[in-house]
Amino acid sequence: MCIPPPNVTGTLHLGHALTVAVEDALVRWKRMQGYKVLWVPGCDHAGIATQTVVERRLLKEEGKCRQDFTREQFLQEVWKWKKEKGEEIYEQLRRLGASLDWSRARFTMDPGFSRSVSEAFVRLCDSGLIYRSEGLVNWSCFLESAISDIEVDTKELSGKTLMSVPGYENKIEFGTMYTFAYPVEGQDREIAVSTTRPETMLGDVAVAVHPDDPRYLAVHGKQCRHPFTDRLLPIITDSVVEMDLGTGAVKVTPAHDHTDFVLSQRNSLPRLMVIGENGTMTRLCGLWLEGVKRFDARQLVVDALVEKKLFRGERSHAMMLPICSRSGDIIEPLLKKQWFVRCDEMAKKAVQAVEDGHLEIIPHFYTKTWKNWLSNISDWCISRQLWWGHQIPAYRVVLANSTDHPENDQWVWGRSKDEARQRAAVKFGANPEDIVLSQDSDVLDTWFSSGLFPFAMLGWPEQTADLQRFYPNSILETGSDLIFFWVARMVMLGTELTGQLPFRQVLFHSLVRDKHGRKMSKSLGNVIDPLDVIDGVSLEKLQEKVKERNVDSRERLFAMEAQRKDLPKGIPQCGTDALRFALCSHKIQGEDISFSASQVLSCRHFCNKMWQTLRFTLKVLAESTTPVGALEETRPVSSMDRWICSKLYSTIVQCEQAFEAYELHTVTSALYTFWVHSLCDVYMEYVKPVVGQTDIEHSDRMRHVASTVLYHCVSVSLTMLSPFMPFITEELWQRLQPFRPRASAQDSLCLQPYPHSSQLAHWHFPEEERDFLLVQEVIRVARSLRAQCGMTKEKPAMWAVCSHHQAQVLLHFQSAVWTLSRISHLHIFCPQRTNSLVSVHNTPPPKGSLIGVVDHTFQLHLHVQSGMNKDKLILQLHQRKEKLIPRLEEVLCRVQSSDYATKVPAHVRQQMDSKMSTIQQELKTIEDQLKLLQDTQTDER
Repeated sequence: MCIPPPNVTGTLHLGHALTVAVEDALVRWKRMQGYKVLWVPGCDHAGIATQTVVERRLLKEEGKCRQDFTREQFLQEVWKWKKEKGEEIYEQLRRLGASLDWSRARFTMDPGFSRSVSEAFVRLCDSGLIYRSEGLVNWSCFLESAISDIEVDTKELSGKTLMSVPGYENKIEFGTMYTFAYPVEGQDREIAVSTTRPETMLGDVAVAVHPDDPRYLAVHGKQCRHPFTDRLLPIITDSVVEMDLGTGAVKVTPAHDHTDFVLSQRNSLPRLMVIGENGTMTRLCGLWLEGVKRFDARQLVVDALVEKKLFRGERSHAMMLPICSRSGDIIEPLLKKQWFVRCDEMAKKAVQAVEDGHLEIIPHFYTKTWKNWLSNISDWCISRQLWWGHQIPAYRVVLANSTDHPENDQWVWGRSKDEARQRAAVKFGANPEDIVLSQDSDVLDTWFSSGLFPFAMLGWPEQTADLQRFYPNSILETGSDLIFFWVARMVMLGTELTGQLPFRQVLFHSLVRDKHGRKMSKSLGNVIDPLDVIDGVSLEKLQEKVKERNVDSRERLFAMEAQRKDLPKGIPQCGTDALRFALCSHKIQGEDISFSASQVLSCRHFCNKMWQTLRFTLKVLAESTTPVGALEETRPVSSMDRWICSKLYSTIVQCEQAFEAYELHTVTSALYTFWVHSLCDVYMEYVKPVVGQTDIEHSDRMRHVASTVLYHCVSVSLTMLSPFMPFITEELWQRLQPFRPRASAQDSLCLQPYPHSSQLAHWHFPEEERDFLLVQEVIRVARSLRAQCGMTKEKPAMWAVCSHHQAQVLLHFQSAVWTLSRISHLHIFCPQRTNSLVSVHNTPPPKGSLIGVVDHTFQLHLHVQSGMNKDKLILQLHQRKEKLIPRLEEVLCRVQSSDYATKVPAHVRQQMDSKMSTIQQELKTIEDQLKLLQDTQTDER
């Protein structure tokens, strides 16, 4: 498995920490199962993002922009940044406990990886899957680079909206529809057109109407006169025009609109680029607009139309505004010659791989998303107008003494310049020395190189031992937001270049969001450094970090206010294990994760609980006179030993199933529940007096078995927790080793075999687990009765009124009931007499007892002694009654619903009916007790 290579633009945040926690848990689990595991670290050069960050730093620190450097000088500055940030990222990964193979770490700009990128480009060009063409690209004027379709965010506007745009001091208005008229040449009439971008009208080359629109039948084939350039614009007909939208006539601007570009191809129209790469109007617009910023030109054009009496008004208009996800700039469609990847056939193979079951996507509901997107995929523009990245290994060819125009688009490609020269010589039938080559100055889209990661990291195209052994990868685990950016492209490129899918499974985890539901993002200022959770950080320090980030002023204020509200005291020190366990405790498949510092803190408390458990265990083992027995030879003696052993077995089964389904939240929940609620709250409380007693028959054997069972429960649990909490489990496990029954060949817990249910099959006692559910409820009610009577220290006697079977269970777990309920004796009374149970009393509990309801067939009675505070008892009973009534109403509402009998499964209806009966019985008992206590008070008075 490869780690999704984090961008070298900065430090890791909690989203990365989730990735590390999940992936490290999986690789540690597989490693402990005996698999040969390779988990490769890496870092992505992140072309646009890194270049932007470095440019901003140079401007801030040195007052210089990129153009003040040569390309080589600027790249040296970027490499300095990479060295600093790359080491910081790797240090964070180490602090998070990631068990990566650091000897194989890859950076996408390393020489070896760069050779893989060149090889991929050349092979795809040779097979016709990469081609060079003129087409409209998504252009960021702020970055002065093309970006891919999936790097474009769309903002829905309901109407007129003021928005901040990079490079403009004042906000720009969007969501306005402007209407103006074109005079028809030779006729006393006009055609009105509407647009949200009037500045592009300088590039209009035609006006289009629907061929069946009766309003314009008379002007078919006529021409309009452009008011500013004096060009004649043909009036063309095309069925793509919607007659009922606006005026029914549309302006055609092929160089700046995707629909118009297609229309120009069908009608052989010219394409005039009137907005340049830097976002200013070009020379074609005339001196009055040349060099003016595009959105400043908008108002100038409107004013000029008003002056010429051609402006017909404006209105608010709902629209979708394309925005660059990298810079926040408004996307400008521009006509450029670029390199494209032909995606349709590769996409079909990617869809088929999932449908045929060769590639499994988890959770499965992403399969539909996968198919829908890949079935409607566009060719992928991979040219980027940057300096940082893999320079495209393609070369423009100029032949010496050639009469060809220097701008002729003749290209070759090669793994090196020498290879490209030889290819050109063959292609053009020229001598190599007569060929002049100039390499394309553009670089490849970052996602092109990262799409090669699963096999390039293993040395492809060389047939290395690693490639032969570990390719295809077993699984890819990553965030669901990368399904198109990265995963689909890996599948397409991997299948095409290696003939195999790059991995067999894809596991998507959810996104980490802040308390306000916003995705954690550097641009929003709401990211949290995982080391701040591990080490703790003050609010002041958190606020300083937000101020240091390159964040929009409004977002900075929002982020800082959110910190003051959500983290008024900062983040307490929680440690790596607590952070990892908390992140893996979320349901990662489908539901976004809302980060909560309090949840991580509760996991730190769990770590404290683990320490306390180990201290008690070591004390018991130290006092034992007999060595710990081997797990496979240990046979639990008492009912409680059998119960805890069976609970451990069931926990292992649950973890096995959940791990196989990648449901890590189920694994962590099962382990937490066993350790805290079964081992600590029940078994250890029960075993304390057992290991200390000396006066009962067979006490030595019971103490020995109890200490052995306790040892194995702790040891096995630590082993199962190890993939999630590697540091604390290793520390605690090492402290247990002096008591280990047999010496281990491995000195570290992380290399121990992961527990398997087959090892503990002799510890499976399902009837003990089932029966103890009743015992736990009895203990809960007994403690409640003692609390109501204020008996915090006393150990009273109690009476149980129950069925014959329930009496058998109580007798079987008698010592546990007495010990955990803190009572001196439990008298058992069965209304239906039986001679088979000698310990069952024939006399009912004394009158005037306080009653607790276990279920509708079981009651516990505590005799109310004279002198007890009956007023306090009455108040507590009323409070209990107030809690029960809403619960009963909730159950009744569900039971009485119209679809209850038809849609609710039978076993659920049975549970609901039983629950309703128990609540009703307890309410009746409370009423009886209140009447009894009130009568008693009256008699006493």
